[in-house]
Amino acid sequence: MKNVTTIPAKLNSLSSAEAADTSRKRRVAAYARVSTEQEQQQTSYAAQVSYYTNYIQSREDWEFVNVYADEGISGLNTKGREAFKAMVSDALAGKIDLIITKSVSRFARNTVDSLTTIRELKEYGVECYFEKENIWTFDSKGELLLTIMSSIAQEESRSISENVRWGQRKNMEDGKVSLAYSNFLGYDKGPDGGLVINEEQAVIVRRIFSMFLRGYTCTQIAAALTKDGIPTMTGKKNWRLGGIARILKNEKYKGDALLQKTYTPDFLTKKEKINRGEVPQYYVKGDHEAIIEPEVFDHVQRLLAAYGTANRKSGVSILSGKICCGDCGGGYGQKVWHSNDKYRKVIWRCNQKYDKEKGKCKTPHLTEEQVKHLFVTAVNQLIAQRLDILDSYDDIIGTVLFTDKLKEKLSAIEAEMAELEMQNEDLIEQNATVTLDQKEYSKKREAIIERYNELTQEQQRIAREINDREVRRETIKRFRHEFEKLEPVDEFDELLWVSMLDKLTVCSKERIVFRFRDGSEVSVGV
Repeated sequence: MKNVTTIPAKLNSLSSAEAADTSRKRRVAAYARVSTEQEQQQTSYAAQVSYYTNYIQSREDWEFVNVYADEGISGLNTKGREAFKAMVSDALAGKIDLIITKSVSRFARNTVDSLTTIRELKEYGVECYFEKENIWTFDSKGELLLTIMSSIAQEESRSISENVRWGQRKNMEDGKVSLAYSNFLGYDKGPDGGLVINEEQAVIVRRIFSMFLRGYTCTQIAAALTKDGIPTMTGKKNWRLGGIARILKNEKYKGDALLQKTYTPDFLTKKEKINRGEVPQYYVKGDHEAIIEPEVFDHVQRLLAAYGTANRKSGVSILSGKICCGDCGGGYGQKVWHSNDKYRKVIWRCNQKYDKEKGKCKTPHLTEEQVKHLFVTAVNQLIAQRLDILDSYDDIIGTVLFTDKLKEKLSAIEAEMAELEMQNEDLIEQNATVTLDQKEYSKKREAIIERYNELTQEQQRIAREINDREVRRETIKRFRHEFEKLEPVDEFDELLWVSMLDKLTVCSKERIVFRFRDGSEVSVGV
């Protein structure tokens, strides 16, 4: 028979409030946090700091370390809570034995964050005490109670978040617009909370739209504003392509407002996502005074859709993206000859000229001076043909760019698509309530889906064609307005280049074709 001898414990189990080594004082710190910067919360913040300082220092068996306090910080997670992170770091470094805080919700409203941090502290012999709930983490029941209380606190945060979200959505349904005025170019917050035009900034917005309509790319607009020393809305010196594109796409400049462009799927992380149909959106028409006329704004959107990108054609140089090769159809790029000596020269030539796979293009290179001189020649030739060109505009707009029949066809397609959707729903419902032959059911559904997909492709094609024709029609109207008053030119004009020219095709030295934005073409030679 085995002989078992019990060796009695030399130390009593730690109680929730007692330390094992009574000869050494426990090093104690406190954590305080308030979630807003309102005056009453600031009072609470100061009161917490004062209370815990006095409380810890009044205990003879405790040694005061510090009161770590975060002000105006959310408790949903530990990100951004610098004092909290500093406290944990000090505790793990052996500087703290006990952490006191008011309640579980003050520590963290995220159950995962709360338990992870407490378990990590526990491994390093650091205890936490939650005063309101009277929970000591070294107590055998501590973690169970903590899990329950943390979950309740997290659920409370979720409830508050949903209530706030409901209030925001209700405001959107009522057409109430709210945005970050400090980062919105062209508008200030008015006395009633609405948008009021800031005329000084509105000048910049109008300039951006005007330059884009004249043919400047987003990159070129950004470069021009940067060169002129105009700061961005956030005070930065350099404008970027993306910032210009966002301004051109923002419906608020036409006086409308699209609400809930983004949403927050997780109340714990508070990370916003672009709303791609996951939650409702609300469009408020005529919400405030417009900086850009709605018709002009809509035309800019058609241009953006037609080019497929807000940048349209890349490059900062005024010639970039406008010159193409008559042999391969590729673009001409800027090249530097003799870059390190006195014969340095900048020329433009086909980017694929020496591409072995595509074969050598025979199109010639051109200097920037030659391109500008040829453009002046082409513009003057166009002016000489002005009467004939102006006479042709009405025919082009009235026949070639006529969209009424296309719109009728589009309406018919959309009506048929709606009918197919109803047929599909009826078929699914019938199959759910009546016993049908499944092969026949599948055959009918596949036929409906196939036809619907065909119509979808046709719908998209016609919509693109309508948009292209409307863009072309509006472009010709604007071109005509400028062209009617244009006088013969003696030297290169940058504004004429970007506003009139669509592209320049180099076929040979004898044949260089300028295609203008109204569709007119003029051939010149070097």
